[in-house]
Amino acid sequence: MAFGVYVHIPYCIQRCTYCDFATYEQTKILPPDQYVDLLFEEIRQKHRYYKPQTLDTLYFGGGTPSLIPAHLIVAVIKELGRFGFTTRPDTEITIEINPATVSEEKLKIYLDAGVNRFSVGAQTFDDRLLKMVHREHSAKQTLETLDLLRKHNLNFSFDILFALPSQTLEGLKNDVRIAVEQGAKHISPYCLTVPDGHPLSKGRAIDDEQVDMFDFIAEQLTGHGFKQYEISNFAIPGYESRHNMLYWIDEPYWGLGLSSHSYSKESAFGTRYWNINSIGEYKKQILEHQGKEYSSPALHLPSEQFEQLEMHQALTDFCHTSMRLMQGLNERALQEKFPAAVFHQVSGIMNKLTERGWVQSDGSAWSLTRDGVVISNKVFQELTFLKEDIEV
Repeated sequence: MAFGVYVHIPYCIQRCTYCDFATYEQTKILPPDQYVDLLFEEIRQKHRYYKPQTLDTLYFGGGTPSLIPAHLIVAVIKELGRFGFTTRPDTEITIEINPATVSEEKLKIYLDAGVNRFSVGAQTFDDRLLKMVHREHSAKQTLETLDLLRKHNLNFSFDILFALPSQTLEGLKNDVRIAVEQGAKHISPYCLTVPDGHPLSKGRAIDDEQVDMFDFIAEQLTGHGFKQYEISNFAIPGYESRHNMLYWIDEPYWGLGLSSHSYSKESAFGTRYWNINSIGEYKKQILEHQGKEYSSPALHLPSEQFEQLEMHQALTDFCHTSMRLMQGLNERALQEKFPAAVFHQVSGIMNKLTERGWVQSDGSAWSLTRDGVVISNKVFQELTFLKEDIEV
């Protein structure tokens, strides 16, 4: 069984106009050392939720983790190790960085601590579009940061944001070309998603054009040796995000920090729990339990911050996350986790989806077809279960 830890660092230079993550401008939140002290206290309180073990993955996300002093990132790694959650040379340790926030000195500190994967907040190489979404960096700064990572022959990834207002296919082609030329091993294309009435909702490509944009990105990346291994993720084989895979293959993970989510297998069908998304309330809750240790979220957190999954909830999660992957939903894994009657019920649904051309089977797993990827929300809707839907 694989296991990983996610650490949320909610500091940003400025909040982007499309962002809905739990982040703060760095001048409107606790000083970083005080926030890391809260992380330390959270580790002390919750470390008994899981048995001590070597981590397969460790991910520092945000926000912009590279904004805070590098020694604080190292301190979190050491604190986890002090409670038995150690790293080894092949542990995937990822940190999200923004252009112009990492120097040679800071990079050396990361590398000495075992960080071996860098997720760069590039989004686009078009300065006009960067300004539109309130990104503080320029394309030139992105290229300078990538030069630094390449100089040390490091593994890095980044996102490509598409369907921005006034963005053209030609501009997107340029983004993909630069991304490939710069040597990224992992690229995640994300369609801008904003509600109606949002400032960025005007002037965007219509739905059919958004599909065309994604198809274009996929065609370009696969033509350069990338493989689509998840709906929104492409990687050179061997460079898939092992941390993100934990979320998609039903493995446990521990989320630390503001608004972070976790999953354990302490109950029959799994337990999910999460932290508060207000920094003031998060701090208050952590300090209320200062000095104490707990073995389960049920003994520690209020009822609105955890749930022991029932079979229908676990089945929905299992089907949705598995079908996001191009490898699909493994029949044997489904049989091992759920009763035979549930397996037969899901098989019936998959047969209908296969007839529609949305799902395909290789005899051991069901996966999305190309048409199925485009309308994946409809597939997931068919694989969403209420308690009364389960036949056992």
